[in-house]
Amino acid sequence: MVKQLCILGSTGSIGTQTLDVVRAYPERYSVYALCANRSIDKLVEQASEFRPEVVCIADETLYEELSHRLSDVGFEGKIWSGADAIADVVTMPSIDIVVAAMVGYAGLRPTIEAIKAGKTIALANKETLVVAGEIICDLAAKHHTPILPVDSEHSAIFQSLVGEDQNEIEKILLTASGGPFRTFSLEQMKTVTAADALKHPNWSMGAKITIDSASMMNKGFEVIEAKWLFGVPVEKIQVLVHPQSIVHSAVQFTDGAIKAQLGAPDMRLPIQYALSFPERLKSDFPRANLLALKDLSFEEPDLARFPNLGLAYEAMRRGGNMPCVLNAANEVANLAFREGRCGFLQMSDIIANTMDNTVFITKPVYEDYVASDAEARRLAEQMVHGK
Repeated sequence: MVKQLCILGSTGSIGTQTLDVVRAYPERYSVYALCANRSIDKLVEQASEFRPEVVCIADETLYEELSHRLSDVGFEGKIWSGADAIADVVTMPSIDIVVAAMVGYAGLRPTIEAIKAGKTIALANKETLVVAGEIICDLAAKHHTPILPVDSEHSAIFQSLVGEDQNEIEKILLTASGGPFRTFSLEQMKTVTAADALKHPNWSMGAKITIDSASMMNKGFEVIEAKWLFGVPVEKIQVLVHPQSIVHSAVQFTDGAIKAQLGAPDMRLPIQYALSFPERLKSDFPRANLLALKDLSFEEPDLARFPNLGLAYEAMRRGGNMPCVLNAANEVANLAFREGRCGFLQMSDIIANTMDNTVFITKPVYEDYVASDAEARRLAEQMVHGK
């Protein structure tokens, strides 16, 4: 039976690569809904090719333009706009899998609605679990909703755990490339630009996540995500810098054995695995040639040069709404750096100060996360402007 997909963030890196998988397996997957934030050109192109039932754009001011553009290509499906529409589309009865690939906090609400509707979640939006991991996991258990990780690291952990249900995890080994500034000194990092940070050595990703990778905040988010996905305390999650990005992550068990998943750095592999699980489908993706590898090296992360990773561990240990605050402050700082309004090292200061000054809530409910996100963004913006 053909599985119907709703792709949240269809014009981004994960969304476009998900469509590569759909192209390769049209007898298995069909696109029911495409949702994007503002990228009209790419959204119209995708809708013209895949002819979904629904096309949705988050920015309501672009609705009229989108409607005219889609009319020009003969699109006859529904055209929706706004955050409420995106939260509604994921609940449509025909949808089997929701690919949650929206960037940042915006992905939280539609993911919650998709879980409540019992859809299988292919999760690429790590901020959903960073912001409200406890709520997401409780809802998934209540509605018997599978959450299948799309991040390469979490897919690797997931693959390493298949068949190990009864065996205790001693440690999760979460690998990081180290990003473009892995060998830079603090002095050098004072003057790096967003253009420098966007030159990732191994992966092709969207701008926001590439900056997060350069600052190692992305790895901090992945630590929090792993804690919720796999039920492991943060003390049992170790980050290893692995510049080659061939070992995507590993699990160490209580007998000392380590299982790892290796492969070329290509996001289509974990995307396809999430869509096809428990099957493995043939692909023409690049293969990792172990004979051609001269070296697989691993290093301890340097928290003095990359304090964002330490801030993520601190947020998780403090619990409550602190990971939500961490995420909100990071989204503000990340954008400010991309726009040239703050320096690379300043991002960590903005995040740390926001965490120190936002009201702490021990046991937040959804409305608390919404309020904390707004408060943290306001404080972080003030710090960006030097107030």
